Amino acid sequence: MAKGGACVARLGESSRVVFVRDGIPGEIARIEVTDDSRNAWWRGRVVDVLEPSPDRVVAPCPVAGMCGGCDWQHIGLHRQRLLKAESIAEQLRHLAGLDLPVTVAAVPGDVDGLAWRTRMRYLADGSLIGLRAPFSNELVPLPPGGCLLATPGGPEAPELARLADGTDEIAVTVADSGVTVWSPQLGVILGDAVVTQLAAGRSYRVRADGFWQVHPGAAEALSRAVVEALEPHPGEYALDLYCGVGLFAGPLADAGARVVGIEANAAAVTLARRNVPDATFIAGRVERAAWGAGDGNPVDLVVLDPPRSGAGAEVVRRIAATRPRAVAYVACDEAALARDVATFAGCGYRLTKLTAFDIFPMTSHVECVARLEPSGLGEVG
Repeated sequence: MAKGGACVARLGESSRVVFVRDGIPGEIARIEVTDDSRNAWWRGRVVDVLEPSPDRVVAPCPVAGMCGGCDWQHIGLHRQRLLKAESIAEQLRHLAGLDLPVTVAAVPGDVDGLAWRTRMRYLADGSLIGLRAPFSNELVPLPPGGCLLATPGGPEAPELARLADGTDEIAVTVADSGVTVWSPQLGVILGDAVVTQLAAGRSYRVRADGFWQVHPGAAEALSRAVVEALEPHPGEYALDLYCGVGLFAGPLADAGARVVGIEANAAAVTLARRNVPDATFIAGRVERAAWGAGDGNPVDLVVLDPPRSGAGAEVVRRIAATRPRAVAYVACDEAALARDVATFAGCGYRLTKLTAFDIFPMTSHVECVARLEPSGLGEVG
């Protein structure tokens, strides 16, 4: 399985690489080539499975394969998690030179991998509401009953079509405090612009169109994993980089740490100051803000939750230069994580623990929490 969720196939005697949707490693299948515009590789999709994998299942959604939102419904959940673990292990081996066993765990409470997406974006075209086709802006109409990944509670398709009112995109946020319907063009259509989410014994205010973990159990699971990775002590100085609305600052402050959060999104920082008043928050780019040696405080702990592209070498080197006793790195892209782990290694920090969660079932995406410590302070576990 290639990073991104498609199978790597070899086409006949030419051995041309084709990235194929709807397959499972080990199968022999007849495919349709859907994009042959590149010399090095093509795209395709399975149209007939000649020798199926024992992990192939009947996709629960009737538009699976046509919609680009969840590309692994044809794979049993157990195999999905094994494939994600293999992808994490491969990226760490290839990019960081580490050969580690990896396990991907279900989010507590997740039974069948469905009904978990609390934030949905739909295309709208008159009375039609749907999702995008793979690699396309083509609208695939929602099946009866709606998207099987969407958490219950949002409006159904006819109501969404009425609310869309001529806009071509409409979004639904199902929060602990209620439902908000909004669109990039019209703003909030129904409900509140700022909603409430609960995690780790705290209440967080977050914009309905802002960032929050999309699986209802993810914020709790990741918060626990970060605290377990850092083991904060009262009075320790902790940096929360890319802090958002303060999800990780909250439990760190509850443990008695002195927390400084840094976030480029000024609206998120305003909410973070309300959410975690016992922490300090700075609005600014992590790459440019003064922290650690720049603010005169020795750093004990760092948690960073960077964008999909990763923290990058500049930020990693700055973190390592402050010599924290532990770093918790929350990553939604295993390749970016592996690149940054390699940079940390060059700065005297090694990966000592890795926890992975299946926060995005039925897709190829996975979330990791990695603990890094100064070299020689622990073993991988």
